[in-house]
Amino acid sequence: GILEKIRLCLIKKVQPHVEDRRKYHQEFASSTSFHGVHNIVQTRSKTRKVLWLLVVAGCLAVVIWQICSRFIYYFSWPTTTTVVVQYVEDIKFPAVTFCNLNRFQAHAVSNLKIIFVIWNIVSVILQKFAMEDKHFQELNDFLAGNQNFSIKEFTRKNGFYLNSSTLLECEFFGKPCYPQDFEHVFTEYGNCFTFNHNDLSARRVSLSGRGLYLLFDVQQDQFTDEPALGYTDAGITFVIHSPQELPRFDGLGLLTPVGTHAQVAIRQLKSIVQEYPWGECKPDIKLQYHKIYSTHGCLLECKARYIQDWCGCLPFILPGNGTECDLLKFYKCVYPAVYDIEIKGLCTVGTHNSTCPAPCEETDYPTTVTYSSFGGEKAINYFSAKLKKNPEYIRQNLVRIEIKYHDLSYKITQQQKALTISELLAEVGGQLGLFCGASMITIIELLEYIFTNFCWMCIFLLLKAPEMPQWNNPPQNQQIHKEKKRGIQEC
Repeated sequence: GILEKIRLCLIKKVQPHVEDRRKYHQEFASSTSFHGVHNIVQTRSKTRKVLWLLVVAGCLAVVIWQICSRFIYYFSWPTTTTVVVQYVEDIKFPAVTFCNLNRFQAHAVSNLKIIFVIWNIVSVILQKFAMEDKHFQELNDFLAGNQNFSIKEFTRKNGFYLNSSTLLECEFFGKPCYPQDFEHVFTEYGNCFTFNHNDLSARRVSLSGRGLYLLFDVQQDQFTDEPALGYTDAGITFVIHSPQELPRFDGLGLLTPVGTHAQVAIRQLKSIVQEYPWGECKPDIKLQYHKIYSTHGCLLECKARYIQDWCGCLPFILPGNGTECDLLKFYKCVYPAVYDIEIKGLCTVGTHNSTCPAPCEETDYPTTVTYSSFGGEKAINYFSAKLKKNPEYIRQNLVRIEIKYHDLSYKITQQQKALTISELLAEVGGQLGLFCGASMITIIELLEYIFTNFCWMCIFLLLKAPEMPQWNNPPQNQQIHKEKKRGIQEC
């Protein structure tokens, strides 16, 4: 076969003599740029030769130890974090979503408790809620008599609304703003309204201390929550977020009770995370219904996919274009499916191997909030005359909110690789040069030397191997013997 052909080809060539190979080894040792080796070969003093051998062996051991430690450190994927504060002439203003803590109008239905139970079943997708068994029978009776009931349309028509009666004043950077500048969005608080939403051109401010000024009338006599279900507060809750992201109130909402003036100073914080294995992000993940990636948006889309597959419909508070779930499917399929998703861990966040890992770049708005009582005596009398309401109504319903930048700067927190490939090569080269005087040329010389000796070893083994038997072609005398035997049998 092939080995026999190679063997015959090597026999025809003249192999280097033993003396020539010994001479090649000596020339390599005396001419290599690997420092110290020529001192071992050329010196005649045995003592000096032993000393140089110990020096070269010790330096080689140190180099191997240093290089191994560098590679171990590199493959531990170390990172460093840098913080940079950048001052600018103007800065983008974030989006702000406002909600009334009282979700529904009191006159909408006679049994308001059932509406809150239904809304909690719907909003369990966004916020965990455990429904008590005592409400099951009332809910079943309501569903039996209201099969065409739509909680989405009911909330849109009978939830909190934003008009000139609930938004008494609005001003952004010295210019008036109006209810039509806000975009409607469904959250766990029902109807909410976002200022500076994604569809508008980016609003910017060029002076710290000025921003968004609002005055709300929460109208407690018209909007009310159910105290028996734990809703006992009155006021406005809001969350500050990026215009490209959906509002997230779970643990992030700021509360402003009635009769108070809230001053909110914000800063912009950009976080940049390295991709795996240095960090936890995956830069190739894209969301279908969101312009930028966020763990919250990814989690909503993940839940939407599972609910769409299991129930054949899509809840209206989740992103997507599927058929909207009716109330019966919310109760019998969507509500149990959400708990099933959480128990099985089908939609997880955080690490790189989770369904929704950390974003590679994220913008947050840390806030500092201070409160004071709303209005002095003259302000109370002024609004009382303007709204034609008594002073007690002013104190129990009005909320003043100011949102402004602390200063015109943003902070960048960036996660960086502590050791890059180029830095690793530089450190390895530095260790080789310091202890052995070696360089890339030295490595090529060593590779050439090893390859040459390897080839000689292969040639030696092939020439010393026994001749390959001809299994496929029988010898010529055996063939003649078989032909004679066949002829005798024929006779």
